[in-house]
Amino acid sequence: MKALLPLLGAALALGLAACEPVEGDRPDTARDFPRPDRPVSDLGANQFSTEDARDSVGEARKVMDFAEIELGMSVADIGAGEGYYTVRLADRVGEEGRVLAQDIDRDVLDRLARRVERERLDNVSIKLGETDDPKLPESSFDRVFMVHMYHEIGEPYAFLWRMWPALREGGQVIVVDVDRPTDQHGIDPLLLACEFTQVGFELVTFRDAPELAGYYAQFKRAAKRPRPEDIRPCRGTPGEADSTAQ
Repeated sequence: MKALLPLLGAALALGLAACEPVEGDRPDTARDFPRPDRPVSDLGANQFSTEDARDSVGEARKVMDFAEIELGMSVADIGAGEGYYTVRLADRVGEEGRVLAQDIDRDVLDRLARRVERERLDNVSIKLGETDDPKLPESSFDRVFMVHMYHEIGEPYAFLWRMWPALREGGQVIVVDVDRPTDQHGIDPLLLACEFTQVGFELVTFRDAPELAGYYAQFKRAAKRPRPEDIRPCRGTPGEADSTAQ
């Protein structure tokens, strides 16, 4: 994190794109927010890798250890997919804890709901989200997980801005992703940190984590959330910016 934070300051000073109003094919509820000045990845497979393969390197255990997940916590798994993290978080937080599994794919949520019922995970609930809104209840979560999915969010500024109120006091957002262009199912960590900062978050932890097939970043809420009209999009890499030029 020490190496990343000074660079983040430079990225914020130099890396903000001009915000041109663009209509196009966007949800009406996202029109008050800027578009990302970069490509957005196509939706990937709901199963990032086999669960056995991920457990063989201790992926979920390491991420939950980094995030200091404890019994009784309330956590959200955004882009839950087939439920790799959902079921492991459910075990980690225990009967007194809660896990909300969210996705924008209704079919995959139906499959996950059947898995939750089959495995009798009484502390798990299911939520259908939107591309610009995670639909999380306010002041409800100690941790929000976004694992290998942030680069697929079509309206990141609107999405993160609406996620901000869902954190409890001291709550934090966990991102695991890969340092590569956003149209190749990853995101530069400086760009990630810039986008989070623009909507009212602060980076508190960053780890290079090859065992997680990428890196680990952890954010907390800043003192206040900006108004949507005050958010400026962060520039992607030159190639990404060129690909989104109007």
